[in-house]
Amino acid sequence: MLPARIMAGDLGDPIAMLSKARLTAVMTTLFVWGLAGALFGGLFIGLYEVLQVLTLGPRQAVVVAALAAAMTTAAFYSAMPVALMGAMAGVLASIGYLILGGPRLELGIIVLVAAGLGLLGGAFFAWTSAPGSRPLAETLTGLLAGLGAGLILVAVLTLYSQPVGAVVLAAGIVALVGSLFQLNEHWIVRGLHGWLPDTLAAPMVAALVAAVVGASMWMVAGTTATALDPAARDAVARVLAQVPSGVLGGLMGGAVTGGLLALMGFRPDEHEPG
Repeated sequence: MLPARIMAGDLGDPIAMLSKARLTAVMTTLFVWGLAGALFGGLFIGLYEVLQVLTLGPRQAVVVAALAAAMTTAAFYSAMPVALMGAMAGVLASIGYLILGGPRLELGIIVLVAAGLGLLGGAFFAWTSAPGSRPLAETLTGLLAGLGAGLILVAVLTLYSQPVGAVVLAAGIVALVGSLFQLNEHWIVRGLHGWLPDTLAAPMVAALVAAVVGASMWMVAGTTATALDPAARDAVARVLAQVPSGVLGGLMGGAVTGGLLALMGFRPDEHEPG
């Protein structure tokens, strides 16, 4: 029989390494999901407030904002190079439009110009790299998760008649979208892989991200634009005032949800190849 200390040494090191690896995985997931949740929460609350300013009902605004925010965050979470290309295109297009357009700010034109430049940037990315349908598949997975989470949140808000703050709203939608995305990503990406156009995946995702960035730039620039009437400027200022609460709520919701999923065995870097 082996000495007890040798047996303890044989078993202790693997157990310690396993515990350390598990702790590292949980901390990594907390960090990644916290950042993704902060991005999602701020974007969701901003879109939610803007859509209500544009006379969309609060229930419809929840669903539409969840769709757009989930698609954009999924692109950054799962296809970072394409999303960064789209974000850069959106910033450049918005700045160019603001310089050339002067004080006249039209949301539709900024979004169209940004989406067009994002389409070109995404096409260049697809041309210089190996084609693949995964960026679009991941973004569509985010769309489905956003749709499901938005409908669930609308049902909850309908049953709960009390007003809900931006922090709680953002934390709840981030938790719902994150859970639905992680639990369904594998089979959705596998099902979409093969029939999505490889050459159009990156341009479409980059155009979507660029359009969202362009709309965000319009919100920021709109607070100081002289072309906007006082009521419109007040509305944009009210939107921007709610964004920090959305970021905080998204950060908390993402970190908590990511930590729970990590303890269940899910990893943020485990994606279906495509």
